[in-house]
Amino acid sequence: MDPLNAIVALTNFVLIPALAYGSQIALGALGITLIYGILRFAHFAHGDIMALGTAVVILVTWGFQAQGIGLGPLPTALLALPFGIAATILYLLAVDRTVYRFYRKVKAKPMIFVMAALGVMFVTNGITRLVMGPSEQRFADGERFIISVREFRDWTGLAEGLALRSAQALTIVVALIAMVLLFWFLNRTRAGKSMRAYSDNEDLALLSGINPERVVVITWAITGTLIVLAGTLYGLDKSYRPFTYFQLLLPFFAAAIVGGLGNPMGAIIGGYVVAFAEMGITYAWRRVFTHLLPEGWEPTGLMQILPVDYKFAVTFGILVIVLIFRPTGIFKGRTL
Repeated sequence: MDPLNAIVALTNFVLIPALAYGSQIALGALGITLIYGILRFAHFAHGDIMALGTAVVILVTWGFQAQGIGLGPLPTALLALPFGIAATILYLLAVDRTVYRFYRKVKAKPMIFVMAALGVMFVTNGITRLVMGPSEQRFADGERFIISVREFRDWTGLAEGLALRSAQALTIVVALIAMVLLFWFLNRTRAGKSMRAYSDNEDLALLSGINPERVVVITWAITGTLIVLAGTLYGLDKSYRPFTYFQLLLPFFAAAIVGGLGNPMGAIIGGYVVAFAEMGITYAWRRVFTHLLPEGWEPTGLMQILPVDYKFAVTFGILVIVLIFRPTGIFKGRTL
């Protein structure tokens, strides 16, 4: 038995990837829950607008790289983030003015908003594919690893290695900072308190003199910032492909619903629940149990519940279970 090597293997293949992936899902789910909590509709264009915003970051990053502008060991994409965020916010505000604003004025039913969002999704997807194409794009530069497997083995003398990629560490740190700033904004600023009041009781908020259009603009601005952060960090950690960002819509909604729709803390917790469930169920546990079991008792199979290709099936299963047994989520948010 070698529990130390088992812990290292578990950390390397499950814990660190799940923390990074969960941070990306949490950022995306925060946008979903803010829109649902304040604007009161399911924004199915979320993933494709994320792809468009990340595309802007990639194009600007390539421009900086061509000019020899960089951040040394850090990704150049960090310099391009403000451009992608600004472009995404402008796009969201334009979509709101041309599409969603009309339906708010006529107090359309949520299903009408969903259909409008689907239309925005298809248009946005077409724009992104026209600009970036459907193929995979890579834009990461700088130092790839903070700790490599070889360095860890040389340092510890263990059989198992631990690698911490720069993109993973950056994802966790940036997501934590973004979450702290968001909660500070919602709880400490006048604009944030107005958003919370509008979300809790729209009629009472209007009677209190809160400007609904200002709340809408701030909501889209925060959402645009969150999804570009999530999309850029996901692209740095893995790679960029427009269709992949469309697929992320399921984990985003699952995280928001598991945590409780309309509850920001619930979206964060839900993001990590989904990520750890996906990683845990699709991971081949043979390596870990080989170190934990006595000699001669090593498992012969992979000890994998589901193949990696079925990770979205795990998310869908979690979503179905929550909708059946606790539709309000962990923190008792709104129901669909």
